[in-house]
Amino acid sequence: MKTALVFLFIVSFAISARSEKDYSAFDSIPPEPKSKFALLDDVRILANGLLQLGHGLKDFVQKTKGQINDIFRKLNIFDKSFYELSLQTNEIKEEEEELRKTTSVLQVNNEEIRNISLELISRIENFMQEKIQLQEKVGELEKKVVKLVHGQPVIQESKEITSLKSFVERQDNHIRQLLKIVQDQHAQLDKQHSETTELEDKLNNTGFQENTETAFSWKQTKPQTIPTPSPNSMATKQEFGGVATDCTAIYSTGEHSSGIYTIKPNGSEAFSVYCEMKLDRPWTVIQRRSDGSQDFNQTWGSYVNGFGDLHGEFWLGLNKVYSIAKQADNILRIELEDWKANKRYIEYTFTLGSPETNYALYLSEISGNIPNALTEETEMKFSTMDHGDNTQRDSTCPENYSGGWWHSGCGETNLNGKYTKPRSKGKLERRKGLYWKPQKGRYYLLKSTKLMIHPTDLESFD
Repeated sequence: MKTALVFLFIVSFAISARSEKDYSAFDSIPPEPKSKFALLDDVRILANGLLQLGHGLKDFVQKTKGQINDIFRKLNIFDKSFYELSLQTNEIKEEEEELRKTTSVLQVNNEEIRNISLELISRIENFMQEKIQLQEKVGELEKKVVKLVHGQPVIQESKEITSLKSFVERQDNHIRQLLKIVQDQHAQLDKQHSETTELEDKLNNTGFQENTETAFSWKQTKPQTIPTPSPNSMATKQEFGGVATDCTAIYSTGEHSSGIYTIKPNGSEAFSVYCEMKLDRPWTVIQRRSDGSQDFNQTWGSYVNGFGDLHGEFWLGLNKVYSIAKQADNILRIELEDWKANKRYIEYTFTLGSPETNYALYLSEISGNIPNALTEETEMKFSTMDHGDNTQRDSTCPENYSGGWWHSGCGETNLNGKYTKPRSKGKLERRKGLYWKPQKGRYYLLKSTKLMIHPTDLESFD
């Protein structure tokens, strides 16, 4: 508005100056009346100036409006980002609160279990004292019976002895049951304690970001060795009188159901194996992992003899695998599943060395739908943390790489390593837990693994 007033002032001043100039130049000439057309030209000039000014103001308004819209758009983007950050912050706070509540509940449960265990121990001690007292009474009664050896037994005393013996037996059975309950309670207490420790570690980590694994405890649990079957007791699907040398021999008899069977390889004792009948082939499973229920950080002796549950997670044992593999050329099949339910496999021809060679493995890939991650055409000796060729395992390796395996270097694939479940949001860090790492390509973080063998020469098993 101020610009328009200034423009009008300039135009009026120019018109007045022009008129004064005309009068001064022609003082001697009498002035003539000004033409109406001249005034019309002045008005036209003024109108054009005002029109140009309007266009300029319009452009300025449009430009200013565009700038304002741009500012509002940026503010909307900022508001949206801030809102998303607020949601993530609230989610993290909710997870933290949930973990704290779970930790509190576990701590209360641990305290209750401790109290129950102490109470049971006290009751067992009382029962033991009562047992000792009853045994003393029985001894005294036996002495009385000896004195009455001349044929004058007292029927009442005989009944008392029988009653006391029966009572002692019941007390023994009760004590055994209590001992079993105490053992179960202690096992549950250990499990609760480990869960509480894990939750406390998570709470101590700030921001719920992916953290490096805490130092692995060298305290090993007692390995659960797979028992050698006895002639009188064996939980198998079918008995073959010790003549079946492999799952292939069982399959050839018409038994096509997967399950636990008894086999007796040439020159070996009989033992139980899990036979998986699929792909029109019988496979002998030598390793299976699916949920982390079995600790694979075992000693050399455990890996030689085997450990775990054939119905769940287990390692068959190097001695047993060697007794099967030495009968003929074999195929090794490795089946893998990641945390997104993607399944892959790879097959090798392989030979397994004797115990004197530390069960050296020699592989050659033949098929599969995942890149190879094991060393081929090279002898790899089996080793554990307490036995084997330590030059193949750098002492500075992180504890992730625990567990026995055919190592050729630090940090490569190890399907017997520490089992690690995904954290919140289903994320896993590299080199944490089970993984398959080809020489070229990405890591395959694994949920389950299975190793199986099958003879290439079927006639040798007839």
